[in-house]
Amino acid sequence: MVWRRWGKRIKSSEWVTPDVLARRRWVRGVVTSVGDADNFRLYHTPGIGWRWPLKFRRVPRLNKELKDQTIHIRIAGVDAPEGAHFGRPAQPYAEESLAWLKNRIQGRTIYCQLIRKDQYARVVGVPLIPRRFLPLFLSKRLSTSLALEMLRAGTALTYEQAGAEYGPWSRAEFLRVEGEARAAKRGMWKSGQIGETPAEYKTRYAAAAGSPLPTPTPSSPEPAVEEVT
Repeated sequence: MVWRRWGKRIKSSEWVTPDVLARRRWVRGVVTSVGDADNFRLYHTPGIGWRWPLKFRRVPRLNKELKDQTIHIRIAGVDAPEGAHFGRPAQPYAEESLAWLKNRIQGRTIYCQLIRKDQYARVVGVPLIPRRFLPLFLSKRLSTSLALEMLRAGTALTYEQAGAEYGPWSRAEFLRVEGEARAAKRGMWKSGQIGETPAEYKTRYAAAAGSPLPTPTPSSPEPAVEEVT
């Protein structure tokens, strides 16, 4: 029973059940790819056997081995510049934001709290980056918020549309960190202002396509912390 609950891998987003989301479960895994500036693929690594000196399990490296074996995570609370998709042009600083995220997390072990699924069947999650050279069971409590790091570096803005989630932080904290990056002219703020936010960009194209427009929502309550697997 213990193995089924805490030792069994969550193979993909489809394996993330309503019960897992209701408990806002924390998982540990390795980032296998970063496809956009605010989402990535996570290979769940529960239990033991993934690290030396007790390494007897491995994370696949080949694309064919990783197919249907990763959780597609949308980083909660932030909105990064949109890359070129479906014939639409990329926003300014989209490439730099993507490069920053790849450099920060690709191939690394992180923690992630699974919150809910979005309209694209991605799992909205709260990623934390453990400190290096600390045992994982200790480093979780000393981890840093990936979303806040992105805001601090000026690679993303605070997400304020429908379904916004901020983990154990508040919307005000996210906006404060974003404001500091803007004042320091970091990342996308190097010119002081940006022409169009990611939300405005998506709203413009959604309106042109006749899709319903997103609406702002207040911050969600602080989630309870669950055991990490």
